[in-house]
Amino acid sequence: MTHLNDEMLRFVRQALGLGSSDALTSMPLAKRGSGRSFHRIRYEGHGSVVSMCYDQARKENGYYAAIADFLLTIHVPVPRIMAHDPLKGFIVMEDLGDRDLRSCWNESRTRRSAYYRATLSVAYRLHAFPAEDFPFDKVPLMEGFSSDLYRWERDYFLENFVHGVCRIKLDPSDANDLEDELTSLSARLEDVKPTLVHRDLQSQNVMICNDRPVFIDFQGMRFGNLFYDLGSLLYDPYVLLPENERMELLLYYYQLPASGDTDKSQNYTPSGDKVITGSQVKTNILRTDWPGFQDRFRDASSQRLMQALGAYGFLGLKSGLAEFLAHIPRGVANLVDSASRAKRLPLLKNLAMKCQRSLGRIS
Repeated sequence: MTHLNDEMLRFVRQALGLGSSDALTSMPLAKRGSGRSFHRIRYEGHGSVVSMCYDQARKENGYYAAIADFLLTIHVPVPRIMAHDPLKGFIVMEDLGDRDLRSCWNESRTRRSAYYRATLSVAYRLHAFPAEDFPFDKVPLMEGFSSDLYRWERDYFLENFVHGVCRIKLDPSDANDLEDELTSLSARLEDVKPTLVHRDLQSQNVMICNDRPVFIDFQGMRFGNLFYDLGSLLYDPYVLLPENERMELLLYYYQLPASGDTDKSQNYTPSGDKVITGSQVKTNILRTDWPGFQDRFRDASSQRLMQALGAYGFLGLKSGLAEFLAHIPRGVANLVDSASRAKRLPLLKNLAMKCQRSLGRIS
């Protein structure tokens, strides 16, 4: 048994309506890189919940409970919050189990693809929520994506991955040319109408509970470019997604119902797989043709992968979480791929390839 501190245990007992004599056991869950710790707590009757203790200095952590309650109201499945103490940074929530989308890679392609389609359908519901209806007075959000945030992400990438991990220092002329290219990328990303985005929609943040996807780690939700979420999921460094499968899934999202009503998409599970035909559908979130949709996807995927590689370098080298370094090779391979397929990112592609070669020498 791993003990939580007494204050958190009292909070859990109060949330569950248990007395001091009722037995509780706790087990720590996997570490995450955002100033939070999680425990699974079992109690009488063999039920279980998950406790979260979070660093209140990270503003977004305090938003988790309010965002969860909002997402449930718009039928985006997330864990139910049972209790929250914002002054102490304590949350007690529903236990979703241990199975996530990443673990589904041990299953058949048919089942795996069904889980991904169901996940994309939920993401579509999030993206389709009308911005004018968002309850800003009740649900706090991080500041939306902007040129400043995109600049921060690419600086984070250059400092913590290119310099920190790959030990590459760009000469001033090359750095200026790259900055011009990435500034143009930022402008293209901002040219897409903002929608609600999860911001970290990768396979470990999608739990599979009762055979359906449930989103977690959504505290960074904000308004931004929906393709950032699609790139997070379909260029996820935690899994090896072949290009043909990636494009099948992207097309599935593109062809979701124009009405925005994705309730029928909940039938897209391994036990009831079916396909919407192109004659029935046209996305209402972003009206563009399929080639244009792909172009915007490659752009946003490249931006997201820069952020992810920067995070792996920061967490691995500066935060003592060395396990994140293991995901760098696939992450940089994905960046090479996305930037190569993008139409206007030749300098980023060349830098990613240089990083790839440097990693080979370092290892």
